[in-house]
Amino acid sequence: MLIGYNSVDDAGVYKLTENLALVQTVDFFPPVVDDPYDYGRIAAANSLSDIYAMGGKPISALNIVGYPKEVMPLSVLEEILKGGADKAKEARISIIGGHTLKTKEPIYGLSVNGIIHPKKIVSNAGAKPGDLLILTKPLGIGIITTAIKRDKASPEMVKEVVKVMSELNKTASEVMVEYGVKACTDITGYGFLGHLCEITSASGVGAKIYLSNIPVLDYVWKLAEQKIVPGGTLSNRNFMEGKVDWGKDICEEAKLILCDAQTSGGLLISVSKSKAQKLLGSLEKRGVKNSSIVGEIIKDKKCRIRVEW
Repeated sequence: MLIGYNSVDDAGVYKLTENLALVQTVDFFPPVVDDPYDYGRIAAANSLSDIYAMGGKPISALNIVGYPKEVMPLSVLEEILKGGADKAKEARISIIGGHTLKTKEPIYGLSVNGIIHPKKIVSNAGAKPGDLLILTKPLGIGIITTAIKRDKASPEMVKEVVKVMSELNKTASEVMVEYGVKACTDITGYGFLGHLCEITSASGVGAKIYLSNIPVLDYVWKLAEQKIVPGGTLSNRNFMEGKVDWGKDICEEAKLILCDAQTSGGLLISVSKSKAQKLLGSLEKRGVKNSSIVGEIIKDKKCRIRVEW
């Protein structure tokens, strides 16, 4: 076992040979959008993301399904599974089985297997002072999905957030591997700052974040002002208290957005300053359009995060 449950990494890694290791992860959750097909695509993309964050190549997956068939028609489940299958096809992997059980509400996700060279693992623990931080998707996903649940989301909001959540991190992962990146994580339930905290703690460094560089989905600032925020985001905000040095001009809405619980968020890549601009250019050239340099890794034995404008 090269990476197991004792670390804060995104997936486990088990060495098979000198040149081959198995990367394993599992994730599932209830619907975050109303359309069952979109839900299936999003859940599959989210499950695959942990493999990509480690620099791995997914090769197969198993479906994990919970479904209340007594109260929902099987045609809905068919659409969920179709969405997952289409996203797996896009990732060029096979879904080779799975398990189903009765539940009070739908749940769906994947158990994913990937492969990687044992010496090319991208861990949370590889960030170095002087590295720049690149984020590949905008924040605010949890806030918009909460607006959907409360019937406060416009069709434009739904379309935008579905597009972001269903986008694979495949290309971003391939690009970072080409540049020899040593540290990365994907932004999911613990929010941007929570997952950045995993990197700083594992690497023994601090970080400085520039709020003005953070990409944020349209409408999110307004929704945050209206207190349309998921419970997970509030929990993340409370958890990060005492771990972050906030600049004096950072408003509460900004703090919530930086702590927003994401579903199928982007990659947060720590890359040497000499490679950062070229990596960013390669991401944009290959279609990862929302990428941005959002901060830097600094020396800090207390592993604190500073947020400035």
